[in-house]
Amino acid sequence: MSGFVSFVSSGPGDPELLTVKAVKRLQAAEVVLFDDLSSGPILDHVSPDADLIAVGKRAGRASPRQDHVSRLLVDYALSGAKVVRLKSGDAGIFGRLEEELTALNAAKVAYEIVPGVTAASSAAAAAMIPLTRRLTARRVQFVTGHDVTGALPQDLNMAALADPTATTVVYMGRRTFPAFAACLMDAGLPPDTPALLAEAVSTPAQTLSRHTIASLAALAQDAGATGPAIILYGPLTEQET
Repeated sequence: MSGFVSFVSSGPGDPELLTVKAVKRLQAAEVVLFDDLSSGPILDHVSPDADLIAVGKRAGRASPRQDHVSRLLVDYALSGAKVVRLKSGDAGIFGRLEEELTALNAAKVAYEIVPGVTAASSAAAAAMIPLTRRLTARRVQFVTGHDVTGALPQDLNMAALADPTATTVVYMGRRTFPAFAACLMDAGLPPDTPALLAEAVSTPAQTLSRHTIASLAALAQDAGATGPAIILYGPLTEQET
């Protein structure tokens, strides 16, 4: 008999940001495949009898291949286990969810997706700013700062990303932001557009620093900075930046 896979969104790191449904699925799981950013106290909700398998991917580190992770999900489910695939943030936002769904669909394994708090929401809350603003930011857009090679994607819609009336959130964009910001300014976004760098958001290591897109791009790259980071830019008020 086939088991069942729950894709559980763990949020950005603070275990108190887990949903009630997420906690219930973790408590009932027999196998948990978890990302690096979903480890630590979040795993305290898992039964001590469950198998824990680290399958996280981090830039610059040895990581399991995606086809291996998908194969593990299928194999455990076909053995009849209740499987949780624990993903950081919201599972559906830059989380390689589609590849794993494709593998489960091909194997005819049943699954569900449990949504969660994405880093963008958590970063805005930590900075005490809204993601939308009446009259000045009617649109929010999320974009990834790197492609599969780690470089800045070459097919980005810079006209949309340089829209001064949108709040833009850049995931995984710390290393490529200098090049990204140059493209934004070439596309007409003012250099003094406010920007927020949020690192390790919602965890004890959280730091928030306020910049403009030009000053953030000009910062020297810290080779030792390996923690998760997210960048927000757009019509933030002067008082908040």
